[in-house]
Amino acid sequence: MARRALKLASWTGMALAASGFFLYSNKYLDPNDFGAVRVGRAVATTAVISYDYLTSLRSVPYGSEEYLQLLSKVHLRSARRLCELCCANRGTFIKVGQHLGALDYLLPEEYTSTLKVLHSQAPQSSMQEVRRVIREDLGKEVLVLAVKQLFPEFEFMWLVDEAKKNLPLELDFLNEGRNAERVAQMLKHIDFLKVPRIYWELSTKRVLLMEFVDGGQVNDRDYMEKNKIDVNEISRHLGKIYSEMIFVNGFVHCDPHPGNVLVRKHPGTGRAEIVLLDHGLYQVLTEEFRLDYCHLWQSLIWTDMERVKKYSQRLGAGDLYPLFACMLTARSWDSVNRGISQAPVTATEDSEIRNNAANYLPEISQLLNHVPRQMLLIFKTNDLLRGIEAALGTRASASSFLNMSRCCIRALATHKKKSTCSSFRRAQISFSEAFDLWQINLHELILRVKGLKLASWILAFLCWLLPTPY
Repeated sequence: MARRALKLASWTGMALAASGFFLYSNKYLDPNDFGAVRVGRAVATTAVISYDYLTSLRSVPYGSEEYLQLLSKVHLRSARRLCELCCANRGTFIKVGQHLGALDYLLPEEYTSTLKVLHSQAPQSSMQEVRRVIREDLGKEVLVLAVKQLFPEFEFMWLVDEAKKNLPLELDFLNEGRNAERVAQMLKHIDFLKVPRIYWELSTKRVLLMEFVDGGQVNDRDYMEKNKIDVNEISRHLGKIYSEMIFVNGFVHCDPHPGNVLVRKHPGTGRAEIVLLDHGLYQVLTEEFRLDYCHLWQSLIWTDMERVKKYSQRLGAGDLYPLFACMLTARSWDSVNRGISQAPVTATEDSEIRNNAANYLPEISQLLNHVPRQMLLIFKTNDLLRGIEAALGTRASASSFLNMSRCCIRALATHKKKSTCSSFRRAQISFSEAFDLWQINLHELILRVKGLKLASWILAFLCWLLPTPY
C-alpha cells in the first residue's frame, strides 16, 4: 500500500512540476488557488507519513521501550510534515490543523504540541498584501475582483467538508462583525466576557477593524500564574459562556481554539476576563435540535440512561447511541453509565480512550454521516473546549456540569412557558424551574463543603505528620 501511494505521489509530483515554473513566475497566480496542487501535496505527505510508520516500526518488538521511543520520534516527524502541509495548503487545511492541535485529550502529545503553532502563528499575509486590500476596499477607486475559490475534493476528514462550506462565511468580514455584535448583545449580562468593538466606518467585506485587546491564550497556564488568574475560574467562565450559547440561545461560536480565546485581568476592576475573537463561524441551532440536545445533556449529567438512548436516537445516532454519548462526553461507556458528574476522569480512562479511538473509526464515520449537519460543528466546538480543559487540568469538573444543567433547565422552562397560554401553567413551570435550580445550588454547596472538609482533613494530617519546628 505504501509503495502504491509513493508511486502515485511521484507521478503527481512530476505532473505538477511541469507547470510549476509558470505558476510561480506569474505574480497574478498563486499555485494554492489550484486544487490539484493541494491534493498532490496532501497525497505525497500522506504517503511519506504512512511509509515512515510502516518501515520505522516493522522490526521492533511491539510495546518494548525501544518501540515506544521510536514511535515518539515517528509521531514527531509526522506531526512536523502535517504542519508543513497545513502551512503550504492554507485555507481549510489550516482549520483542520488548528482543530487537531487542540485535541490534547485524544492525540499524542507530539502532534498537539507541534500543531499548536497554528493557533497563533499561522501563515500570514505580507503587509504589502494587506495594504493592497485596504486600498482596494477603502480607497476612492474601488476595484471589484471576482475570485473563485477552488477547493480540492480530497477527503481529509469530515471537518474538511464542513470547513469548505463555511469558509466563505468566515472570509466575509461584515458577517463576522455582525456576529460579534450579536453575541455581545446576547451575552451582555455576563460581565466576565469581552467582545472587541467593531469600527464599522473603517470596515468592509474584506477589511475588519476591531478594538485591540491584549491578553494571554486561554491554555497558557504560565501566563495565568504570572498574572494571578485562577485557571479553575477561567474554565468555569468558559463553560458558562458556551452553555449560554448552546442551550439557551442556539447561536454558537464554533472556533474556540486557544488562539481565539484570550484571558486577561480587566484594566478597571482587576477581575479575570475572557476575550472572544474570530466571530466568522457561528452555528445557528434549530429549536428542535437545541431542545433535544438540552434533554440529552440533562440525561447524561443525571445518569438517566433510558433518556440518553431516546434523545441520542432523536439526534440521529440510531443503534450507535453508546458511541455517540462517549464522543459527546469524551468519557468511556462505563463512566457514562456510572455518571459523568460523579466519576472523575482518570489517567487510565484517558489512556483507554486514546488507544481505542482508532478502532472505532468506521463506526465514527458512519455516525457522522447520520447526525444532523449542525451536530458536526457542535462536535468540533466540544473537542476544542475539551482540549482547553485538558491543557488547564480542569476536565469534567462537577461545577462545569452543574452550570450546563442550569442552562438546560432555564432553556427548557422558557420553551414550556412559550408553549402555553395558561397563567397558572406558566406559574407551575416557573416554580418547577426555581425548585430545580435550588436543588442544583444545594448539590453544589454540598460538594463544596465536602471539598472543604477533605482539604481540612488533609491539612490536619500534614500538620500531624510534619509538625512545625520551634
